[in-house]
Amino acid sequence: MKILLVHETFGRMAGAEQNILVTAPRLREDFELCGLFSARSGKDEAVFADLFPSHTMIDFEGPPDQVRAGVAEVLRREAPDLVYVHKCISLPVLEALKASGRPLVRMEHDHDIYCMRRYKYFPWSRCICTRKAGLGCLFPCLAFLSRDRSRGRFGMRWISYRRQMACIELNRAFSAYFVVTRYMRDELVRQGFAPERIHIFPPIPVPRPATFEPTFSDRNIVLFAGQIIRGKGLDVLLRALAQCRQPFQLIVLGSGSHQAACEQLARELGLAGRVLFPGFVSQEKLAEYYRDATLVAVPSVWPEPIATIGLEVLRYGLPVVGFDAGGMADWLRDGETGFLIPWMNVPVMAQKIDFLLAHKDEARRLGRQGREFVNREYNFEAYIARMKQMFRTLVETRGEGARGAA
Repeated sequence: MKILLVHETFGRMAGAEQNILVTAPRLREDFELCGLFSARSGKDEAVFADLFPSHTMIDFEGPPDQVRAGVAEVLRREAPDLVYVHKCISLPVLEALKASGRPLVRMEHDHDIYCMRRYKYFPWSRCICTRKAGLGCLFPCLAFLSRDRSRGRFGMRWISYRRQMACIELNRAFSAYFVVTRYMRDELVRQGFAPERIHIFPPIPVPRPATFEPTFSDRNIVLFAGQIIRGKGLDVLLRALAQCRQPFQLIVLGSGSHQAACEQLARELGLAGRVLFPGFVSQEKLAEYYRDATLVAVPSVWPEPIATIGLEVLRYGLPVVGFDAGGMADWLRDGETGFLIPWMNVPVMAQKIDFLLAHKDEARRLGRQGREFVNREYNFEAYIARMKQMFRTLVETRGEGARGAA
């Protein structure tokens, strides 16, 4: 049985690519994999080449007729039994895939299908959007206007409403949808997707060595790991830390468009000496930072589909403090794996961080419980087995339907 994986990026980039890196080797045990990609990341491309020895590069945003013809040629040449769209909202690609009549599975990592801005919250108020996609996206949301930093500080670009609605309609025709949390399942249902086709498949990180134990050192390290963009809420975390009474050191692992603003805010709040920005850190070196940390903060204010970093640090036995935004509540259980803070409640976030810094025994207890929780509820072997069975069932069901029609 052959599976064609369709994804925007060839090589490592973010959480979606990391999910491919951990699942594809296990899928290859039972299936032949081939790939269709749009752009190169320049990072770990050799690993992707090993996983997908047969792969094709097509510019998904190229001339529509050429894209459709290119995808049709890949389908003819590879003859896959199933197409697994891991990340792609290109209409010509989706149209060609739908026309093939093959079983189509969609992994929905984020809000690309149904949100013109892709992050499902209002940038001026930072409030989370709870509307179904429709005319409200035009007014009052004004989602047809989006920031384009490649065009300068005040650069803007137009987003097509018709294109977004066509994307929703095409994706409604898929055979199955894999989503990462209950929140994402409910969001697809809100957008008119068939509930019986939606299945929760969180991007489960691989287990960590049982011998790893954080030290909860006296340095009182608070970690933030991820993109430094406005929706990730690093500025909100800084305001919370400014209210903390315990000594601390914040280490920010990552980079992004909001970093300069956050560095300036740290200076304005008098925190510059207690906030470090080491930049991007490889997966291999993250453990060195986790070892001495007391907690990890996930202060996202946009509706996180899941925030994979949370599952990752729970594997390491660290508690998490974060806002109740999007799918966070699936794994951030208040008082069990850390503290789930009401959305944008800065004083409560400050109180909970202060509490963990002052009570290392409680930080250790929550860390142990978090590790037990994630190892129990997010079992990698069960996840892979269930995914494989889902693919087999979809192909077999299509085969039975074709025989019945004959």
